[in-house]
Amino acid sequence: MLLLLAVGMSFPVTARAAQDFIVGFDAEFPPYGYMDNGEYVGFDLDLAEAVIKQMGSKMEFKSMGFDALIPAVQSGQIDMIASGLSANPEREKQVAFSDVYFDKNGFVIIVNKDNDSLKDWADLEGKKVGAQVGTEPVKMIQEAKGEVKQLDSNAQAFMELRAKTLDAFVVDQPVAMFYMKQGGSEDLKIVGTPKTDVGFVFAMKKENKELQAAVNKALKELKANGEYDKIFEKWFGKAEK
Repeated sequence: MLLLLAVGMSFPVTARAAQDFIVGFDAEFPPYGYMDNGEYVGFDLDLAEAVIKQMGSKMEFKSMGFDALIPAVQSGQIDMIASGLSANPEREKQVAFSDVYFDKNGFVIIVNKDNDSLKDWADLEGKKVGAQVGTEPVKMIQEAKGEVKQLDSNAQAFMELRAKTLDAFVVDQPVAMFYMKQGGSEDLKIVGTPKTDVGFVFAMKKENKELQAAVNKALKELKANGEYDKIFEKWFGKAEK
């Protein structure tokens, strides 16, 4: 469990890391990062914590809106993004990526259970479809000729879908499955064929090659020593090999 915003993590400090790292994330993105009983939790937070610990460094987490994360890392407000960031070419022009740390993602459409007319991506044309601001689904909806409504959080999109001010909502598949497990399946359903994604990465300032290399080294070590698998299993169950 991670304490509230700006609580420092005390790890053994090596000569390599005399500074604290500030890791930015979106706290409205379960199961990757969210608030639960007054504490920030999530797969991305657990993994980022393990990575920084493996580097022998200290850190703190900073919560902000998803669309503010890249500007924050560019301006130096945060050192690294850990928030389900897809490694697309547009973002690669703005920030440096770590190696992919999560490749089980993809995107799905969610509709109300009584909606029998919307069954796949082609059916989004002319429909009012929600997506979190600044995310990959915005582009997907536009490509399907849907009317995009960009929302501040996935939680807001689920509320609007239930209120029927949206016809559908496009979101990462693990996020959709998490919400369904939390009771969403009572009145919502997932439809269509999932669209694959390039995978999630950590991101840092474009010129910070030292941090990029250190994070990639730590990720490799966590996968080799089994720690990555433990964190994955905690949030998603045993990974298929």
